[in-house]
Amino acid sequence: MDVNMGRWSGSRLPPPCLALLIVKFLASICQVAHGTAPLGFHFTHSTYNATVYENSAARTYVNSQTRMGITMADLSWDIKYKIVSGDDEGFFKAEEVIIADFCFLRIRTKGGNSAILNREIQDNYLLMVKGSVRGEDLEAWTKVNIQVLDMNDLRPLFSPTTYSVTIAESTPLRTSIAQVTATDADIGSNGEFYYYFKNKVDLFSVHPTSGVISLSGRLNYDEKNRYDLEILAVDRGMKLYGNNGVSSTAKLYVHIERINEHAPTISVVTHIPFPSDKEPTYAVVNVDDLDEGANGEIESVSIVAGDPLEQFFLTKEGKWINEYKIKERKPIDWDSFPYGYNLTLQAKDKGSPQKFSAVKLVHIGSPKKESIPLKFEKEAYDILISEFSPPGVVVAVVKLVPEPQSVEYRISPSEEAEYFKINPNTGLITTARPLKIIEKDLYQLEVYADKGGDLKAQVTVRLEDANDHTPEFQQLSYSSFVNESVPVGSSVLAVSAVDEDRGENGYITYSIASLNSLPFTINQFTGVISTSEELDFESSPESYRFIVRASDWGSPYRHESEVNVTIYIGNVNDNKPLFEKVACQGVISSDFPVGGHITAVSAIDIDELELVKYKIISGNELGIFYLNPDSGVLQLKKSLVNSGIKNSNFGLKITATDGENFADAMFVNISVVHGKVSSKTFSCRETRVAQKLAEKLLKKAKANVKLNLEDGFLDFYSVNRQAPHFDKSFPTDVKVSEDLPVGATILRIKAYDADSGFNGRVLYTISDGNVDSCFNIDMEMGMLSVLMPLDREKTELYLLNITIYDLGNPQKSAWRLLTVTVEDANDNKPVFLQDSYSVNILESTSLSTEIIQVEARDKDLGSNGEVTYSVLTDTHQFAINSSTGVVYVADQLDREAKANYTLKIEARDRAESGHQQFSVVPLKVFLDDVNDCSPAFIPSSYNVKVLEDLPVGTVIAWLETHDPDLGLGGQVRYSLVNDYNGRFEIDKASGAIRLIKELDYEKQQFYNLTVRAKDKGRPVSLSSLSFVEVEVVDVNENLYTPYFPDFAVVGSVKENSRIGTSVLQVVARDEDSGRDGEIQYSIRDGSGLGRFSIDEETGEFCF
Repeated sequence: MDVNMGRWSGSRLPPPCLALLIVKFLASICQVAHGTAPLGFHFTHSTYNATVYENSAARTYVNSQTRMGITMADLSWDIKYKIVSGDDEGFFKAEEVIIADFCFLRIRTKGGNSAILNREIQDNYLLMVKGSVRGEDLEAWTKVNIQVLDMNDLRPLFSPTTYSVTIAESTPLRTSIAQVTATDADIGSNGEFYYYFKNKVDLFSVHPTSGVISLSGRLNYDEKNRYDLEILAVDRGMKLYGNNGVSSTAKLYVHIERINEHAPTISVVTHIPFPSDKEPTYAVVNVDDLDEGANGEIESVSIVAGDPLEQFFLTKEGKWINEYKIKERKPIDWDSFPYGYNLTLQAKDKGSPQKFSAVKLVHIGSPKKESIPLKFEKEAYDILISEFSPPGVVVAVVKLVPEPQSVEYRISPSEEAEYFKINPNTGLITTARPLKIIEKDLYQLEVYADKGGDLKAQVTVRLEDANDHTPEFQQLSYSSFVNESVPVGSSVLAVSAVDEDRGENGYITYSIASLNSLPFTINQFTGVISTSEELDFESSPESYRFIVRASDWGSPYRHESEVNVTIYIGNVNDNKPLFEKVACQGVISSDFPVGGHITAVSAIDIDELELVKYKIISGNELGIFYLNPDSGVLQLKKSLVNSGIKNSNFGLKITATDGENFADAMFVNISVVHGKVSSKTFSCRETRVAQKLAEKLLKKAKANVKLNLEDGFLDFYSVNRQAPHFDKSFPTDVKVSEDLPVGATILRIKAYDADSGFNGRVLYTISDGNVDSCFNIDMEMGMLSVLMPLDREKTELYLLNITIYDLGNPQKSAWRLLTVTVEDANDNKPVFLQDSYSVNILESTSLSTEIIQVEARDKDLGSNGEVTYSVLTDTHQFAINSSTGVVYVADQLDREAKANYTLKIEARDRAESGHQQFSVVPLKVFLDDVNDCSPAFIPSSYNVKVLEDLPVGTVIAWLETHDPDLGLGGQVRYSLVNDYNGRFEIDKASGAIRLIKELDYEKQQFYNLTVRAKDKGRPVSLSSLSFVEVEVVDVNENLYTPYFPDFAVVGSVKENSRIGTSVLQVVARDEDSGRDGEIQYSIRDGSGLGRFSIDEETGEFCF
């Protein structure tokens, strides 16, 4: 059995066929009952779920997917159902329907009740149902949960119902300008609705579901400044049911304003014109205004302040629409305005209301004024040079930065300035005179320039002390007297010298310069001369003459001076007399005559100060003998005859004295004999005193001879005899490249001086010919080097006077001329005649067309000055003639692909050696537009899905194109090639496709629209096509559920019937039309499941 609880109204008696089916079922049940006991009295489920639509008519049964009721264990039961709670309003009534052994519980709406179900008030009822058997004490309870289903019984409502919006005339297409809002209290599809305009509107569109109002056409304030729009909200359910009644209407008032949103903005690029410009441009002014139409157009740009004499004006001469140039009305006396002008600019647009730009201050600088203030490289120069520096030595280079052309430098006149000179063209300061630190050790110079105004540079020249002074003794000669008796180490005299140099150059040490050994030494620091050994007048010279040398500590050579020193030796009686003979023995006769010469003693005193005196010390007590004190002759004083002297032997002890010292005593032994005695009877022992004395005298004589020889020695060391001279390798000329860097060595000049020490030391200088101050020579080493950059293009030949000096006194010098030839180097870049180039050409310019010629020049010679041209930018569109600089078109141009090109043009020389020089200039090529591009759809084709129930006027697609052409060539208009009998429409300006007639999925599911986009180009306009595939999406119009008109159908079949025997046919109904109303049948449940089959199309049951 198939039970469908679809649409059911009222209770009907089962038709005869239903009764037959029931009989068949009752027989089956009786058979079961006879064999089984009752199952009890209860509902099949404790809770049932059922549904019913709101607003249902009276006697409408609720629908449940499960069987509600009680199985009858006893077929005699008279079961009654009653709603005991949950239905306070009395909407529902419970009924019993017995089929076979089952008592169905059926719940319906009551009739005659003015109240109807309203889901929006209550959408759920929980009924407590009681089942009982009349006459028996049997009861059962169950719950029935009834869900009230929504019916599309409410209309959309706008809130608010009036809207107002103000938009600018320049509002872009597709801009959302407002949103209307409506609500529908129904749920699901019943609560869905569409927005659309009541009347056809071209300039605006409304989104069917969101209510967003968008601009779909161009606004024109002059044509219309207000639009009153009516927006309707249509319930989709009503439309599906065939009722087009509108539930609600809202009004939208769109006010159009010509809003001048943006003020003009000014940007300025200042420019310093060339003196040769006939109509000099001082600045380029660009004015921008982001507004469109008249609001964005510039009415004027004015000089509002800063030009009281009205010497400037603005002219519209630029490449762009709003480009102006500031020019002069008449020649300007810039000397009266050395600091230029401060102009104030202001622009105003054509908008309403009119807007003014912020004022823009523009400084117009004087072309005569250096952009960078002049100043000396240093405010003060502190220079240290050697005191040895001869004339021509480089002191410093003083320069202005930036250096004006033809500037001349001067040293302010002063006494100190006479020692220096300055190259007026280069600022090179050199010495003009020899400098002496003793005279002045610091020079203050003031340098100024004729184009430097009041600018001055202070140059302080400090002399570095050089060893240019010789120590000078305070006396021309020194002499002293000293006794030979002074002890060793005694000071004899002190010499003193002074050196006017400073530091170690003025520090003096002393030494004795003598070829002979002297008994003197000198303290090297104090100059004190003292004895170094004992003096002996008798064996040494009576005077010593020698030279004392004073030396400073200068480097690399020492200055020395000498002085004669004489020391006289005083003789002192420091020697005792010495007897020539001692121990004399002799014999005299007894009759020796008185006064007779017995013998003589002789003593020698080396000091020779006084005569030696002789004296008998002992042995002559009787006075017999007489010793002559002066001559030393011993005589007999008394006769020996009859003298009564018994002793015949006499021993005389004799001494000699020089008045201070006594000689060692000698003895003379005299024997008296009788008889005749020989005259040579005395003998003595020789002391060799005379020989020793002779040797001393010889030694002294030799020492005097040596001193006399030393007196004739000449001091070759201190005499400057030779002048310096150049080496044979000195060249007459030398060639240098002009690109030799500053500081590079050109050559070393060699010179010599045969003198010694400072007399032979050579100094080098350039005394003349260094007109551009490009050269310098090391004063001590003779290295000729580059001082300032060489420039062959300025000077290609120099004749330098190389002068050499020695440091002798008097100073000697020599000079030679050196020719320096400056050879060309590739030191100049090719220079373009313009800082930049620009040209405008049509994008349709044909290949090989010459568009401009650039030119560069190079001051170098030969291949260094030959120029070739090339394009550095990676481009195939342009090329250049390498020899002439002519730029031409080399490939097809397309402004839409690239509107302008900035080409880097290189000019390079053809130097064969070293690095080639080059310079680069920008060339801007502006392509003027030609209408050569068709509008291009983005994307090229469209696929649109559209619900079939969308309201008329809905925008179903926005088309977009891109046309890169400018002006009219880039303005696009749209049109439909086929509109399917006016079913679709496209806005010619915005490309919005609107629905003009309703769609019906069941009639046509696809539309292929062909859209043409065409520009306004002149003289020929271009167009392109696009295809829009509109797919109509089916909307579910299956509004009604199929239902069986009968609650139950009874049929029968004979026992032993063949399979396939037809039993009965069920019929269901569906109020929908078309495919939505077609019904398919199937067996869902029951005890006959598997035994019976049903034709799904006819509803026929078969066994």
